[in-house]
Amino acid sequence: MFSNLINSLVVISIVFIFLFSLLLVFKWLLFSSQWGVVTQNLPLYAFGVFPVDQRWRPCLWLLILAFLSIVTIFKPRWSWFGKVLPIAWVGVIPLGVGLLSGGLGLLPVESRHWGGFTLTILLMSCSALLAFPLGIMFAIGRQSKLPLIKYFSALYIDALRAVPLISILFFGQLLIPLFLPLGVEINRVSRAVISFTLFVAAYIAEDIRGGWQAIPNSQLEASKALGLSQAQTIRFIILPQALTIALPALTNQAIGLLQNTSLMSILGLVELLGISRSILANPVFIGRYIEVYVWLAGIYWVICTVMALLLRQLEEKVSIQRRIRKNV
Repeated sequence: MFSNLINSLVVISIVFIFLFSLLLVFKWLLFSSQWGVVTQNLPLYAFGVFPVDQRWRPCLWLLILAFLSIVTIFKPRWSWFGKVLPIAWVGVIPLGVGLLSGGLGLLPVESRHWGGFTLTILLMSCSALLAFPLGIMFAIGRQSKLPLIKYFSALYIDALRAVPLISILFFGQLLIPLFLPLGVEINRVSRAVISFTLFVAAYIAEDIRGGWQAIPNSQLEASKALGLSQAQTIRFIILPQALTIALPALTNQAIGLLQNTSLMSILGLVELLGISRSILANPVFIGRYIEVYVWLAGIYWVICTVMALLLRQLEEKVSIQRRIRKNV
């Protein structure tokens, strides 16, 4: 690094520029910025325009998600909890939908009142929950020996991957209602979830197909020698390994899905970015763009970091199980 004079000057210059920039950033954060635009609108960022007397419902759901995240990351030594945890993660998503929408004695709240951080997490979690099994189905369909299923799956995957996501979202919000029978309505949040699900499922299918192709043919031949049917081979041999290999790519898809939910602000949903645009339209906060977007960047960074940590725990658990199987 300091082998000669030129290298030393370059390193010192880079360090100086970095420290000077860091000093300017901290000076702005602590002394020049006006964070009132954030602190005065924290309830809007968290819940949107959800009725004030019912905000305990999204708050309860977010607390449950936070608890599950902490438990998953820090892995307490509760033998029973390891079995319950996957069920809890799957069940917390419909629980959130039920809490937000109402029912079972709760006051119904229309989806147009949902917003902010709660809506962002809901869009991402519901879309991921639906897109994952759909992606697996299309990945299996693309490897099928039946021409109709194979070509339909390939056509769907290639078509969805060739179309921009914003086009799919516009289609979901503006065109889906035109194809529905009279008297049948789907709210805007559900249409957004359907659009994200259809789009992300195509990418998940390709990620799983990549993991599928990485499995040695010798294992497939061994399954035939053992007399396993094609369904048994897919269930017990191909899918577990393909999902394990594709897990880093699936992690990227989940993080990308979270970030892409911000596109819904263009179509009128007031998730995090939509709430920010609404706040900036208030004459009291005009011109506070930097504070708002720095705050948004921090929120997205925290969420993406937590998601990466959660999925890293899953990768470690899967790798441990693979090593145990190899040693058996």
